[in-house]
Amino acid sequence: MRLTIDEYSKHFKMSKEMIHSKLKEKKLNYIIEYGITYILVTKNSLETHKKIIEEVQVQDEIKVEEEPTKAIEIAKPKITVATVIGLYQKENQHLKDKIAQLEAKIDKLIDDKEQMLRDEMNKIEQVYSAKDEQLKNILELVNAKLLLENRQQTIHEVQTYEQTDTLTEDETPPSKLIELREYLRTLDLKSHQRKSIKKRFLASFDNDIRILQQDGKLYLDISKYDYSDLLEY
Repeated sequence: MRLTIDEYSKHFKMSKEMIHSKLKEKKLNYIIEYGITYILVTKNSLETHKKIIEEVQVQDEIKVEEEPTKAIEIAKPKITVATVIGLYQKENQHLKDKIAQLEAKIDKLIDDKEQMLRDEMNKIEQVYSAKDEQLKNILELVNAKLLLENRQQTIHEVQTYEQTDTLTEDETPPSKLIELREYLRTLDLKSHQRKSIKKRFLASFDNDIRILQQDGKLYLDISKYDYSDLLEY
């Protein structure tokens, strides 16, 4: 009887690699016809192989029946108090490590937050410092301007008094000068009209040489100047 390599592999449940190995080692009888390899098998070898297969199957069944019992016996270790304590200690240590990691993260977050707050405070201080410097410069400019205006006003008063026989604090204005308030009382004006005219005179004092001042009072020289533009109402 002859079998191809595939037939031999299926019949004897042997891999093709093993069959080729046996063929190379000449442990199997074979012939080649038209490029096809045929393995020569006797009837006795078939029966012998069948018996071997049956014996192997019986042994496998016995092992399958015995192995679960052994597996059950092995998978049933004894649990002791020491084992339980060891498990609890291991779990406790794991929890401690987790807590330490969380505390480290919390500390880092707090440090980062504090650093951010310090940076923000520094920025705010820098902004306010710059604003203070600007305000200081503005105040210095305003102060300089006020000093300049006061100086000009003083010069104006001196010039006006020189033109009218300069008055001192102890002297009274010449008879040709009249105080603005007294002059307004002589006119037929209402109270709000007099206030309006007085404000106009005060606003024009710095730039108008017709208006004189002494002891905080304004004086007019009607004989010398025309004030009709300032007395309009």
